[in-house]
This record gives sequence, C-alpha cells and structure tokens, in this order.
Amino acid sequence: MEDVPARRPARAARLRPVGDAELTLQYRVVHGYRRAFRMAGQGPALVLIHGIGDSSATWAELIPQLARTHTVIAPDLLGHGASDKPRADYSVAAYANGVRDLLTTLGIESATLLGHSLGGGVAMQFAYQFPERTERLILVSAGGVGREVNPVLRLVTLPGSHLALSALRLPGMRLQVGLAVGLMRLLDTDLGRDAPELLTLVDALPDETARNAFIRTLRAVVDWRGQVVTMLDRCYLTEGMPTMLLWGDRDSVVPVRHAHGAHEAMPGSRLEIFEGAGHFPFHTDPARFLALVREFTGTTTPAHWSREHWRDLLCEGRPGVTAQGDATERDLREASERSAT
Repeated sequence: MEDVPARRPARAARLRPVGDAELTLQYRVVHGYRRAFRMAGQGPALVLIHGIGDSSATWAELIPQLARTHTVIAPDLLGHGASDKPRADYSVAAYANGVRDLLTTLGIESATLLGHSLGGGVAMQFAYQFPERTERLILVSAGGVGREVNPVLRLVTLPGSHLALSALRLPGMRLQVGLAVGLMRLLDTDLGRDAPELLTLVDALPDETARNAFIRTLRAVVDWRGQVVTMLDRCYLTEGMPTMLLWGDRDSVVPVRHAHGAHEAMPGSRLEIFEGAGHFPFHTDPARFLALVREFTGTTTPAHWSREHWRDLLCEGRPGVTAQGDATERDLREASERSAT
C-alpha cells in the first residue's frame, strides 16, 4: 500500500437544515447482507458507531446538529437495529471491516470515527486496521481499554443466557424490572443512572434472532471474567492522531478509571469527564457533547498516516504492558491517579 499524501484541512461546509428524509434509514447490501444506516449533511465525514444492543437511533437527536458541518454516517452494525442478523462473525475486527466496506460503497475514503461503548472498541480497531483512512478518534465510554465491565454483562455470556433474555419479555416481567429500575434511580446508584437506557436495549431484542446476535456479539468481547479484547497494548499507535475521550464519572458499565488509563496510554489524547453522567453522556448532556465534538473536529488537523512513522512506532513498542497485551487493574488505578494529578 502506498503512503497516503497529507490531507488538506477540509473547508467548513455550508450550513443548511437537515430534512427528515435524510434521517430515515437507508440500506446497502454488502457481502450478501443488508446493512442499515442513516446519512445526512455535507462536509468532512463523521462516522457514529453505536454500542452493543443499540442502533443508529441512539444518535437521532444529535445527527441534525452534527450534519450542519459534517457528512454524518451512522450505521446499524450487523446484528443490530435494522441490519441483517445472520449467524456470522461478530468480532470487533469484523465490525471494523464492515464499517470500512460500507464507507467504501458510499465513496468515503477517510473519516473521523466516533464510537460509543462497543462502538468505541470498533473505532479503535478501525484505526488500527486502517490508519490511512482514520482522521480522528472520539471515544465515548469505550470498551476495549481494560478488563473490568458490569457483572450483568458477564452473566449474559454464560450458557442459558438467551433464556433469561427471553424471560424478560414475559407478561408482567417488564413491570417488575421497571419497578427495580425506579428503585435504583431513587437510591441514586450508578446503575440506576444507566438502567433505563440499558433496559431499552433489552426491548430492542424482540425475537430469538436478535437475541442470538446480541449474545454472539457480547461473547466476542466479554466472558465471565470481564472484557476479553483490549486495545490498551496498541494505544501508543495513536501518536499523531487527534484523539478525544468522553466519559461519565458515574459510568456503571465501563468505569471511568478506564478513561484515565486510556488517556495515559494514548499520546497527546484529550480527556473530558461528564460529572454526574453514566454510560450515555451524549444523552445526559447533549449540548456539551455537541460543543466538544464540534470544537475538537474544527480545531484539529486530520491525522496523516505514513508507512515510516507506523513502522517506527511498531519497532519502538510501548514499555510497561504485560506479555498478554493487557494492563492490570493496578496499572489502571495508577494511570488514573497520574492523570488526576
């Protein structure tokens, strides 16, 4: 592959309203599977990647604002939303390939990747596999930078979990779960802040096909001990790539200390903490979220990938990472303390 020439900073797009038609789902068939996505606006490309069990609908209120200055592409990942849900590869690497292939069919050569939760892991994997097509990274409560994850997700990876998910749709169960969620919110627990949105993810699994795809995706990144996939050992490769991390300080799914660990491991990265927010800071404070994304994309220059720089980074490596390519919980705590000071 030849080196990609330096990109010129994109000119600001002409402001214009976004019509409802642009926010409706569109479809492309890639490798025989139907891929759903939303696309709106004009200007530099900005790809919004949702989390596990979610869909592009999670960005619906933000897309019109972001589309004023960007071409926004928000896919439903395979196995999610309105996209097909085959018995297929649901690994993070496969998702990164799927995003690349969708962008290729849309004629988009490079983009800023904004990923939430699982989507953050997909965005990091995309940048690792296709650095020449990645302009910036914006990681929101991202998975893939530590082992720890909410125990509920670990339980769902165990055998028989599909029966438990099916039971949540039995008559009366929704009411009982709703009461439990209300109690957690009343007690002001971290899980209580995220529970309503996490519950909507369960509602988005109406049939066995959707539930099987969800479980396959989860098992590709989580097991009973926690997160399986980590990019922490490769975070040094983001040197020279504008990277911003956005996290809620009361995230019950991926603890905020993972944000500090990732910030420490990503040279030149920027960290923004949303006080009082859980796993969905873009829902809790959309105005601040939009302002940060606009400011970041408007004041940073797209990364320029070169073969020589990539080779130098790989040869130098990153000290302090375990042989298994993961950081211990102590490493994350120490990184968090260093970042806080």
